[in-house]
Amino acid sequence: MASSGLAGDLRAVLGGQGLPVLEYDSVPRKISPVPVQLRKNVSYIVLAVFFNDQGEVLMIQEAKRECHGSWYLPAGRMEPGETILEALRREVKEEAGLECEPLTLLAVEERGPRWIRFAFLARPTGGILKTSEEADKESLQAGWYPQAALPTPLRSHDILPLIELGSHYYQQAKHPPTLPQELPCKFICQRLIAAFTSAKNIWVLAGTEGSLHLPITACGLTPSEQNSSIVVSVFRLLQQCLTLSQLTVKTQGVLGLQHLGKNQADGICLNVLVTVAYRNPGVFNKPPEIQGINFCWWQVEEEDMRSHLLKRLQEVSVVPIHN
Repeated sequence: MASSGLAGDLRAVLGGQGLPVLEYDSVPRKISPVPVQLRKNVSYIVLAVFFNDQGEVLMIQEAKRECHGSWYLPAGRMEPGETILEALRREVKEEAGLECEPLTLLAVEERGPRWIRFAFLARPTGGILKTSEEADKESLQAGWYPQAALPTPLRSHDILPLIELGSHYYQQAKHPPTLPQELPCKFICQRLIAAFTSAKNIWVLAGTEGSLHLPITACGLTPSEQNSSIVVSVFRLLQQCLTLSQLTVKTQGVLGLQHLGKNQADGICLNVLVTVAYRNPGVFNKPPEIQGINFCWWQVEEEDMRSHLLKRLQEVSVVPIHN
């Protein structure tokens, strides 16, 4: 019998909403016993991509000694007590002189869970573009530049795929507008919509401990902790209940992002869409067998929810994760 609670949770996550993180279905062997805290054991970066009516990109000239004079997108480290969007607005104001409205998360980038960057598409709503006469420790100046003629030297070419991603989103959005939800979380974790589809049906993996729920996997914080990568931690959870040697597992991307800060733990929860399929499909119309009693497959029967989930899968309508 379908759980109305799980159905409601699935609908909320597909709609980009957040859910409280109450339990963890998978944790590393040596998960940090202290909550995640900015500038102590994790670093979050915010970055903004802007375009004007002529399709030009907003760039800032760096003032930092190690990259003085080079050009980059407005970006910087989050401070303790900030929400993600507060940090984004502060950095844009400090570096470019502009007020802004975030439109959507464009990408989540990770170099292990201790360094995560959130790239946003945004639009200016006020302020005055920073000139060279206003140079300070935050930046030397800001300006609008054609995508085909960005100023040089660039601090790093890692911004080029983000500019392209933002440009494509403006032309044809691949996923609904996705903005962070302000909900607290102790650790860096992922809530999984792990889906298996057949010709006519679709199932999602559910945790069974307590009430049926979308399973959550937590990341470790140090390289010595097994499976510390955000993406790899998905496989750790699935290894607990599936024989992965027979399956193909793919993390499609992010459906939503949760964080609060505000003198609480600075953990995040990524609501992630994952697909599970047989390596040799053959005539398999049922999801792979579950091992143990802590998980089960839950069939999505409500037509509107099934259609929504299938559309997100078929069109890969999610925020990408880069690692």
